[in-house]
Amino acid sequence: MMSAYLLKRNTKANWLYRTTEHFFVALNNGYERSLNWFMRFRWLAFVALVVTIGLIYVVGRSLPSELAPLEDRSQLTLVVVGPEGSSYEYMEKYMSEVAQFSADSTQGLFQTYTILALTFGPPAPVNIAFQNSFLLKPNERNISQAEVYNTYARNSQQFRGVMAFPLQPPTIGSRFGRTQPVQYVLQGVNLAAITQVLPKFMEEARKSETLRFVDSDLKVNKPELVLKIDRDKAAELGISTAEIARSLQLGLSGQRYGYFIYNDRQYEVIGQLQKQDRDNPYDLKSIYVRTRSGSVVSLDNLVTFRESISPAAIYRYDQAISATISAGLAPGKTIGDGVEEMNRIARKVLPPTVKTSLAGESRDFSESSSSLLFALIFALVLIYLVLAAQFESLVDPFIILLTVPMAMTGALLSLYLFGQTLNIFSQIGIITLIGLITKNAILIVEFANQAKEKGLSITESVKAAAVSRFRPILMTSLAMIFGAIPIALTENSRNSLGTVIVGGLLFAGFLTLYVIPAVYSYFARPYKPLAVEKEEHAEAVVA
Repeated sequence: MMSAYLLKRNTKANWLYRTTEHFFVALNNGYERSLNWFMRFRWLAFVALVVTIGLIYVVGRSLPSELAPLEDRSQLTLVVVGPEGSSYEYMEKYMSEVAQFSADSTQGLFQTYTILALTFGPPAPVNIAFQNSFLLKPNERNISQAEVYNTYARNSQQFRGVMAFPLQPPTIGSRFGRTQPVQYVLQGVNLAAITQVLPKFMEEARKSETLRFVDSDLKVNKPELVLKIDRDKAAELGISTAEIARSLQLGLSGQRYGYFIYNDRQYEVIGQLQKQDRDNPYDLKSIYVRTRSGSVVSLDNLVTFRESISPAAIYRYDQAISATISAGLAPGKTIGDGVEEMNRIARKVLPPTVKTSLAGESRDFSESSSSLLFALIFALVLIYLVLAAQFESLVDPFIILLTVPMAMTGALLSLYLFGQTLNIFSQIGIITLIGLITKNAILIVEFANQAKEKGLSITESVKAAAVSRFRPILMTSLAMIFGAIPIALTENSRNSLGTVIVGGLLFAGFLTLYVIPAVYSYFARPYKPLAVEKEEHAEAVVA
C-alpha cells in the first residue's frame, strides 16, 4: 500500500542504477556461466554434502564447549579456606595478609574488602572467607579482568596457613557466586562409601593438567572434643547432665544474655570465658557447676575427654549422601574440558556403587548442551512440516533442508578459526542460521517449480530459477551478514552469535548457489497438469 503512494513512475533510471547495473549484470552472467559448468559435473554436489557432514563431525569434536564466555565485569573474588577448626582470630590474621596482597598486586583496582564468616541463615563456617576486589571500568584501565585473574592464580599459593583461589563472576547466573566453575558430585549409599573413594579421587584430580584449585566440601578432619560424663558421680552430687551442658554453653558458646542501654545506645550482653581460659581442653577446670547443696564443683571432676575428628558437615544431593568436588580450570580450558576430565577420573577410580552428578555452572552447561540437540531437531521438523504444507510436496522440503549441514559447517569452521567456543550464544546463532539459510533454497526451488509449469525441463528450470534469483539471494544474504557483523566484532560473550551467522551465511550462501540446483535436478519430479494427475489416479483405481 505504501509503495502505491510513495513510488513514482520513472521513465529514466536513476544515477545509482546506471552506475551499478553494469557490475551486477556482469556478476549475474558470471554466475550463470559457472553454474552451467558445474551442472555438467553435478554429482560433485553429493561430494560437497558428504565433505560438509564430515567436517561437522571433525570440527565439532575439536571445538571447546562452555556455558558462556566470561565477560569483563570488573570484579574478582579470592576465596580463602583455612584449616578445619580455625578460629575467627586465625582467619582474621591471614585475611589481613590477603587484603594487603589484593591492594598491592591488583592493577586498576577500585576497591577491595573482606568478608569473613558470611551468613544469611545458619552459622557459616568460620574457616571460609572472601576477598572481593572491584576494578575500574574497562575503558579506565590498561589491564583486563582475565589478566588480573591470572595474576591472582599465579600468586595465590604464597599464603602458607590458608588455601586461596580466585573466581570470576559467571556471565550467566549470579555475579556474586562463590563456587568454582566445575562442580562434580559423588553420591554414595552411606558416608563410608564416599570417604573411602574421595581421597583417591582428589589425588587424581590434583594431578590433572586440566583442573586446578581442586577442593571438596566434605572434609573428615574437623577437630572435636568428645566429653564423657561420669553420671554416677554427678548423680551423687545432685548435678544433672542438662546442668553440665548449660554450664558449657554459657562458658564457651558466646551466647547473648540480653541488652543494656548506655548513653542512648543499646549494647548486647554476651557471656563467654576469656580467650586464654578456653584455648586448652584442660581449661575445663575453670568451669564450675553448682551441686544440690549449693557448693560448686570444677567440671573436670565430672567429665573425661578425648580428642577426635569428624566431618564438618554431611551433605546430601538428590537424597543421597554426597561430596561435591570443586575445581577451577587451567588456562585455555573450558567447562566442557573440566567435566570430561572429571568423568575420566570417575571411570578410573570410582566403584559402581558410587554415582556421579553435576551441580552449579557445570549442571547448567550440561543441560544447555542437551537442550541444543532437542531444539535443533525440533526446528528442522517444524521447518520441514511448514515447507511440506506450502509446497504440497515431501521432496522439495528435503532439498531445501540440505542447506542445513552446509550452514552448520560454516558456523563451526568460523568458531574454530576465530578461537571461539561452542556455547549457549553460538548455539542460538546456529538455530537462527537454519531459518536464515533455508531462504536461499526456498527461492530457487519455488521459481524452479514455476518454470516447470511453463514447460521447461527440470535442469533448465532450476538453472533459470537460480540465475533469476541470484541477485535477490545476494541482496538478502549480504543484508543479514552486514547486520550481524557488529555483533561479531563486539568484545563480549555474544560475539560468537554474530560469528556463527556471518560465517554460516558466507560459507553456505556460496555453496547453496551450486549444490541446491544440482540436487534439485536429481530429485525433482517432472511437472504434470492437474488433469493428467486425475486421469492417472482414476486409471490406478480401476486397475
